Amino acid sequence: MEANKLYNAVQKTITLADGREIMIETGKLAKQADGSVVVRMGDTMLLGTVVAAKDAKEGTDFMPLQVEYKEKYASCGRFPGGFMKREGKAGDSEILVARLIDRALRPLFPADYHAEVFVTVNLISAEKDIQPDALAGLAASAALAVSDIPFGGPISEVRVARIGGEYVINPGFEAMKSADLDIMVGGTIDNILMVEGEMNEVSEEVMLGAIMFAHEEIKKHCAVQIELMKELGKDVKREYCHETNDEELRQTIITELYDKAYAIATSGTMKHERAEAFDALEAEFASRFTEEELEEKAPLIHKYFHDDVQKKAMRNMILDEGKRLDGRRTDEIRPIWCEIDYLPCAHGSAIFTRGETQSLTTVTLGTKLDEKQKDEVLVQGSEQFVLHYNFPPFSTGEARPARGLSRREIGHGHLAWRALKPMVPVGEENPYAVRVVSDILESNGSSSMATVCAGTLALMDAGVKLRKPVSGIAMGLISDSATGRWAVLSDILGDEDHLGDMDFKVTGTRDGITATQMDIKVDGLSYEVLAKALEQARQGRLHILNKMVETISEPREDYKPFVPRIVQIAIPQEFIGAVIGPGGKVIQEIQKTTGTTITITEVDEKGIVDIFGQNKESLDAALARVKGIVAVPEIGETYNGKIRSIVDFGAFVEILPGKDALLHISEIDYKRFETMEETGLKEGDMIEVKLIAKDAKTGKLKLSRKALLPQPEGWVEREPRERKPREQKDGGDKRNNHRGPRREQR
Repeated sequence: MEANKLYNAVQKTITLADGREIMIETGKLAKQADGSVVVRMGDTMLLGTVVAAKDAKEGTDFMPLQVEYKEKYASCGRFPGGFMKREGKAGDSEILVARLIDRALRPLFPADYHAEVFVTVNLISAEKDIQPDALAGLAASAALAVSDIPFGGPISEVRVARIGGEYVINPGFEAMKSADLDIMVGGTIDNILMVEGEMNEVSEEVMLGAIMFAHEEIKKHCAVQIELMKELGKDVKREYCHETNDEELRQTIITELYDKAYAIATSGTMKHERAEAFDALEAEFASRFTEEELEEKAPLIHKYFHDDVQKKAMRNMILDEGKRLDGRRTDEIRPIWCEIDYLPCAHGSAIFTRGETQSLTTVTLGTKLDEKQKDEVLVQGSEQFVLHYNFPPFSTGEARPARGLSRREIGHGHLAWRALKPMVPVGEENPYAVRVVSDILESNGSSSMATVCAGTLALMDAGVKLRKPVSGIAMGLISDSATGRWAVLSDILGDEDHLGDMDFKVTGTRDGITATQMDIKVDGLSYEVLAKALEQARQGRLHILNKMVETISEPREDYKPFVPRIVQIAIPQEFIGAVIGPGGKVIQEIQKTTGTTITITEVDEKGIVDIFGQNKESLDAALARVKGIVAVPEIGETYNGKIRSIVDFGAFVEILPGKDALLHISEIDYKRFETMEETGLKEGDMIEVKLIAKDAKTGKLKLSRKALLPQPEGWVEREPRERKPREQKDGGDKRNNHRGPRREQR
């Protein structure tokens, strides 16, 4: 039987504006999953699968969605690094892609659907210049579309870059090198759900234009998935019942507790006091039931109180009165205080506190050997600037152990890294490897934006020549679709994030945006609301920036005294091997004798040499050695050299590291020496000499010592003797006698 008779594959094609095509195929691979597709663009292929449990686990009142994204090394013909030679746990880049998928999918599952759902996207074929992360969201959504799992999609995600002033959809790696905007946008056919990316100080109008441009492409992707879903008969999803409700109990809770909850919301108390008051109100209502009754009713009481009382009270307070949980206006920023140089032994440190959110951030400066090495499937190289973000449980008053790094911490740290990256000098502008670490000590609001602000302060405290200071702010949204009312909130609290409709983080300098992250939890967010949020964010960002520069307005002129120093020089490419030496012998000897660390990187047909040392003396010694190796001896220059060997006709002197020249016996002094013993010179002596000649053919160097000595009175330089031609004997030139006429035979 022919292979194609064993399966019934269905294909759909999406055509991009530039003529490139994206193909979606289902029915061929992974047919036992609830839904599976292969998404292909060029030679890049992703396998997206989804499986959902038939029923929800008892007591589950949330959406247990798990998204995994994995890049297979075989997809581009590479072996995994490391001893095991197999793929291990997900790397940071894979986790970040999985988060992008999760954030677009999660809001679209029905609120009462609680069965476990597992979405897996694997990169199975990788063309070198295609960025697969831009196709991952489409693969996940298409797998859900061809399944019977309840889902409010489809969705798609696309990358938008601005290259040469023009927006481009899903550009390749090479084209991205000249982009000044790089964002991922996720959405449905009607609405934007998620935005994340980085920019090089672009305006709010440029970013809004990029989002609108992306949405037009997303609409095409969604239309094709809807067509595929209907063709397969998957537009009707499975039936389920994951909740049992008590409408009488719900109405009782709303009637009895709403006004009391509204009073707590408008009291303007601090986070923990407010939480305790809400908990006490809920507990008071629950106390009317027996323990047996609470076994059934306690989860419902908590759900109705949270969703129908506490949440609505907070939202209505803002829409009715323009007043927030802590008493602020909608555009008001919480009090800010900053401090730098708090940790005396760190290379740079800062505290940034905004309301009840606090970051203690440090900066450490290192050598090129400290740079982060990247060995991903499609991306290899190193990163000179890294940022790490830590969120311990005590920062929110939680009594639980810290167990490893969460995906949230990786995502928040990546956003802060993107925000600061355009302003941190690298390469020849800054020889140091730079590590920023933000430890969140308190959290009620955006700790990632506090990290951006504290990172800016700590970098300037460390003396890193930051191009411009960067600040960040988190915006929120409260909306009521029934009445059409909405309010944009600046510097949101944790409760406003949790109970609100949008979390929109924007970072930037005075001159433009450097990074953004947006998650939208409602349908129908208009571009009018988005434009209002961007403008309000700009004003808030500038307010925060003004507070920061009151503490430190520009980087320190010099690094702190205990910061190890780096000297960087560029050398001709042909001298790289001479500095390294055979088997690294030369560079290792320099490092050992001077107590320094030396790295060499080939950049643009030249060598960049970084010399890292603990003090000026060791740096100067190593620098002199390197400069000596790469220096080109010049005729007429004077050198203080070391005698390496004595021979009958003179001495060989090392005038530069690895460069010996002959000091002939006749050039040692004005008086005549018959033997080298008479000169008094010996191996190891230091002697000042002048370079007087260089053989054009052999490159051999000729030195003179007497040229540096005062000329004796009455000295007359002898003219070189003129050589007389040798006398020729009968028969011509002796050397050519064999060429004379042959003698006759006797």
